[in-house]
Parts: sequence; structure tokens; C-alpha cells
Amino acid sequence: MRYVAKEARWKVNGELVTKHFVESRINGKRERLSFDTKAQAKAYADARNVEILNEGIQHATFSAAQRILAQECADKLAPFGKTLRDATDFLLEHLRNAARSCTATQLVAELLAAKKADGVGAGHRKVVELRLAKFAEHFNGKVVSEITSKEIDQWLRSLQVGKRTRSHYRAHLVNAFNFAVRCGYASSNVAEGATKVKVDDAAPVGILTVEETARLLEAATPDILPMIAIGLFAGLRRSEIARLTWSEIDFESNLIHVKAEKSKTGKNRYVKIEPNLREWILPYRKLSGNVAPPTGAHSPRPFAHALRNAGIEWKKNAMRHSFASYHLAAFKNPAATAMELGHMNSAITYAHYRELVKPADAARYFSIQPVPSANVVRIIA
Repeated sequence: MRYVAKEARWKVNGELVTKHFVESRINGKRERLSFDTKAQAKAYADARNVEILNEGIQHATFSAAQRILAQECADKLAPFGKTLRDATDFLLEHLRNAARSCTATQLVAELLAAKKADGVGAGHRKVVELRLAKFAEHFNGKVVSEITSKEIDQWLRSLQVGKRTRSHYRAHLVNAFNFAVRCGYASSNVAEGATKVKVDDAAPVGILTVEETARLLEAATPDILPMIAIGLFAGLRRSEIARLTWSEIDFESNLIHVKAEKSKTGKNRYVKIEPNLREWILPYRKLSGNVAPPTGAHSPRPFAHALRNAGIEWKKNAMRHSFASYHLAAFKNPAATAMELGHMNSAITYAHYRELVKPADAARYFSIQPVPSANVVRIIA
């Protein structure tokens, strides 16, 4: 390829007109640039031909429009201390991530499948599914690698939930994007950039008094009495009680087996049957099937009826909260209480399930037992 200075002459209305130009072929396409004088055309042609010799044909074929565009982009990057190469590398990485990424819906589906394969309990998977399904629905097929921290932040703020629940949503998203990074669907965990909600862990939790506990047990009908007693004196989660069977209660060793597939954490644990709990459930030891009646764990009617008869204003998770608080006060062993509850460590127990109670009240709590000869409850002082 070579640049050639040329001139063309023709008459217009009897006058001779001369035009100077430089002609070349770039990538098989003819290019012609006009100049005012022959000297300008020759100077341009000579300069471009020298450029070809010095820098090669590939550089010389960089069109004028491309040169202008490159300079404009370089000027825009300069204030940030970045070059065209930096911008190109960044864009290529983004394009590669987008090409191998997946949608938010696909990410949630793969995460749940992985948790199931890893043996995570159905209860925990259900919670993850419910919360991340809202995330997938909101982003509606958007590629994961293109979701930003700001977008996640805005979505979390739009949720009509309390601070603690919003914090739980954020935690689930952090886990989901960690999974995305491991799978190569995202280059970084943008969920970690979302604002953390300050939760007041010092806020008191709702527990039942010793008297309220006794009244609730006395008001409970036989079909729901075992599940209430287990919730109060063993601290099992509501979902765990709903899946518990009588075959998993070992009266010989005084242990309740919470199987991994029925636990929120997906791990096996044994919960001690306290002496007073044994008295409450011993009459049912020959039963089989689920401890909770078919509607007991899902329908509020039998339980609500017992609450009304006992004159109790219910507090969320009051049975589990009560067990944790009274157990800590009675046995003064945070690690043991955490183990009974299925917590990784006692810090979780203190943060979420503990209310201050007097040791004397704790002793009375674990002395609540039935009187076999009458439909009454006895509290041993």
C-alpha cells in the first residue's frame, strides 16, 4: 500500500479547475483526501509513506476517524490515570464474565441444588428458596455479572420487612454471590457492598413467665400437648417439631434425635429430655408417626385456642426463646445451651435467644410437671 499525491483538471464554464488529492487503498477500499495545494497533498503523502516504513502498514491503515476516536477516549480516561489498554482489558473481562454468567433465576436454582446435594436440611433450603425467589423475581432474568451493589442495596431497602429480616436477606445474598464467584458467574461478590443494617441485638426477646407456661400447658388439648412441651422444655424449632416422629424420641437414653434432613442447619443433634419434659411426654411413648398432629404444626387454630384459654398474648418464637433463657439461667453453661439449640456457638445464643431471668425462676420453670391424677399442672417451688 502506498499514498500517491495526484491532481485532476477540468473546465467549468470555460475555466480550468485543478484539484489536488492523495489516493490510497485501505483494507481493499480506495480512500481519497482532498487538499488545497499540490504541496499540501505531496507533504501528506510523503508523511504517510514514511509512517508506513517506520511503523508498519497495520498502523498506517488506522483511519483518521479511528485516530480521532482513540484520542477522544484517551482524553476521557486521562483524569482517572487510565489508558486505552486499561479500558480494553476491563471491557473484555466484563464481556467474558457476561458470556459465562447466568441469570438470577438460574443462580438460585443451582444454589438450591448444590445445597441439597451437600445434605443441607429441607427446612433451611426452604427459607433460602423463599427469600432468594423474591430476589430472582425482582431482577427477572438479569445476568448476575451485571447486577451491582447499588441495585442490591436499593432492592433490600424496598423490602417491607424489619431490620433483622432485612439483615437475613442480605446474608442469603452474600452466600448466593459467593457461590456465583466460585462458579465463575461473577468476578466479585457485589452483595457484600450492600449496606449492613444495624440490628439492636440488645433488644429483649419475648419469653413466657413461669405462670404463663403452666397455664399454656394446662389449656393445651392432648393432641397438641406433646409438641408444646417439647418446644418449651427442649427448645426445638417449630419446623423441627413439625417433622419429629415418636421413633426419634428415645425414652431409654432420654434423648431426642433431630435428624439432619429435619434440621434447619442440616446437621444431626441430640437434645436432652429434661426430667419434667419426660413426665409430660411419657404417656405418649407408645404412639407412632408424627409428634405434631396433621394440622398442629401448620394451622393456628388448636394452638390459638389454648392461648385464649390461658389468657396469653403470644410472642414470636416464645417457646424456643423461653427454653434458651431459662436453660442458661438454670444450668449456667452457655456451650451446653447452644448445643441443645443447634447453634454453632454460644454467641448466637446470647445474641438472639437470651433474656435475663432469675435462677430461682429457671428452677421453677424446669419443675413444671403434670399431676397424673388431675387435669392440672404443678409447679414445684
